[in-house]
Amino acid sequence: MKSILVAVVLASAGAAGVAGLSLGVARNPMAGLVDAGSDEAQDAAPAGKSARLEFAQLQAGGKDAASGQAAGGTVKDGIAPAVDESALRYFAARGDTARLNAEIARLRALYPTWTPPENPLAVPVNEDRQLEEMWALYSQSRYADVRAAIARRQKDDPQWTPPADLIERLDVAEKRAALVAASNTGKSEEVVRIGAETPSLLTCSDPDVLWRVAEAFVKTERVQRAKDAFGYMLDNCTDAPVRVATVQKASTMLGYADMQGLLARERTGADGVKEFEAIRGDLARRFVGEGDSDPTLTVDPAYLRIVEKLATDEGLASDALLLGWYHLRRDQNAAAEPFFRKARAIEDSASASQGLALILLARKMPAEAEDVMYAWRTSSDQAMETYLAATANLLALDPLVRIEPKVLNRIAAVTLEEKHPETGEQFGWYALAMDQPRTASEWFSLVLQWKADYEPAAYGLGVARLRLEDLAGLAAVKQAWAGRSDRIARLGEVDTSEDAAPLRRVRQPKVVEVEHELPVRETIVSKHASVAGEVAAKPRRAARAARRGQDAVVNCRTTQDPSGLSPAGALSLGWCLMEINRPMEAARAFEAALAGSGHTRSDAAYGQSLAYLRAGLTADAAVAATRAELDGNRTAELQTAILTDRAVASFRARRYRETIGFLDQRRQFHAEPADLMVLRAYSYKNLGLRADALRLFEALGETGRQDAIRALAEMRTEQKARR
Repeated sequence: MKSILVAVVLASAGAAGVAGLSLGVARNPMAGLVDAGSDEAQDAAPAGKSARLEFAQLQAGGKDAASGQAAGGTVKDGIAPAVDESALRYFAARGDTARLNAEIARLRALYPTWTPPENPLAVPVNEDRQLEEMWALYSQSRYADVRAAIARRQKDDPQWTPPADLIERLDVAEKRAALVAASNTGKSEEVVRIGAETPSLLTCSDPDVLWRVAEAFVKTERVQRAKDAFGYMLDNCTDAPVRVATVQKASTMLGYADMQGLLARERTGADGVKEFEAIRGDLARRFVGEGDSDPTLTVDPAYLRIVEKLATDEGLASDALLLGWYHLRRDQNAAAEPFFRKARAIEDSASASQGLALILLARKMPAEAEDVMYAWRTSSDQAMETYLAATANLLALDPLVRIEPKVLNRIAAVTLEEKHPETGEQFGWYALAMDQPRTASEWFSLVLQWKADYEPAAYGLGVARLRLEDLAGLAAVKQAWAGRSDRIARLGEVDTSEDAAPLRRVRQPKVVEVEHELPVRETIVSKHASVAGEVAAKPRRAARAARRGQDAVVNCRTTQDPSGLSPAGALSLGWCLMEINRPMEAARAFEAALAGSGHTRSDAAYGQSLAYLRAGLTADAAVAATRAELDGNRTAELQTAILTDRAVASFRARRYRETIGFLDQRRQFHAEPADLMVLRAYSYKNLGLRADALRLFEALGETGRQDAIRALAEMRTEQKARR
């Protein structure tokens, strides 16, 4: 439930919050974000000076009679300030709640004594019709058209000056568009620069901008600035979903220590419940996971207890793995072992087996370690290193242990395949201990072929040839290593020497220090990972009937500014750009087409949603779908595509409960195709709902799907192994 709620918040952020936010902050939003004397501060200075100059002009009265603006926000000589409320009427008429709330907050910040009208639709129409048209264009986000209208009027009437309020907001709107574009294209320095130049953007009225600026700070290695940005939001923003989403965003960018300072800003509700309680489990998992990768990090025991409770209550192997690796990284093997065993009991995996094997090796139980790791040895290079460490230690045990022929053969096969010198050497000593000097000689010779400068194998070869009374062979070894190994030089010369023809010279190999990647919630076999990619199909193009108007035929091979086209022409340009797979340009064309009405506006909203889907911007697609009334079929199609993308994204992020939730919602619009049924089955399996997963794989297997048949076979094999 909490993940879906936050997804709604993130989807809304691109349009400054579809549901609207309670906005407006009194203090400078750049305070704490830009240090005095820093590059950012120098960049921000001109913008701050410009803002102060503009307010000074307003207080002096200026020549803005047409806009009806008054100076400052205080009552002077008993006369309340005149506030230009015209934009409120436009936003209210269009149902744009987010912009309406943002404008109210902006006016309150400028005029503290001002009271918003109870009915914005009742705000009287400005007598200046041309200015009214400019405000109308602004409310439609047609900023280029506003600039053009201003230029035309100034040409016709050189004495006319546009309202400072309009110019200010136009500048800010254009800066926001530029900032978002820079963020989307990964130009982080540009994002920081625009934010510094336009501090009025950095308020709670537009959390998406603040998140983007914080991310840009992180990407440009200014982590403290990012921390300041997130801290500013938690200190000043009051909207509960935005605050939760801010913490979630921050947790993906900041480290454990920085996050503790942000979490200290948590507020407690009237009911006594802390506001971040719903996401505390996920935060604890993230923090413990960070401790897994950094052995020097000490995570607060409270977070460890939270993950322990989750492991007990939810029964996920991933939670047990987090705790197992956390303790193992700190050489707390006794604490780590029960968690690895619990993880393997829930769902065996390479990560769980590797962790347990390392503990078994430390306890000098290499036979058990070899048995645990054999099935997972090929899952990664690290898994193979752990397995080979177990084999070398097993062969090197003193006193000697008898190894079953089946186990000995499989160790030999892996050693030959991997050409592993340490295990090959131990095979030689093992053969000598079994009184098989000829076999030992073959193993030592083989190791020297793999690694010619491996002295322990050369020494073993000398010992084996001495046992075989092959003096010529021994002399050849001594000559090859003359001046490089004293113990090889002494072989066979003094019978009382410790090094003279030993039955077995054991070399205990050091247990490999294996780098561990952060464990995931559940492990999916890599050959099935393509399921998500197959499901993320592009939505079908809109029908050609969407093209209307005499501007329908356009050339989209060259770059065009859609703002200069009629709504019908911009719509046609959008579809053309979609056909040549340029979705982000198409989205801008559809934005211009939204200025139309009726079918044109409906087609534009539909096209823009499809464009964002094709670009992978699911949240923006959801917002675009709300910008005009769509018929039932199109609504169902878009909802199906959006929910499909979200299900796939959740699956890739290993949020399997959320995956099933999105798939359930999708079923309300369309029947579930086989690809998504496979996705659902794997989600069931990874959540421990094996009976449900088994039934679904059986049903899919009967249709002939090979991936389902393989999954079914694997699950049945696992069931037999558990018995």
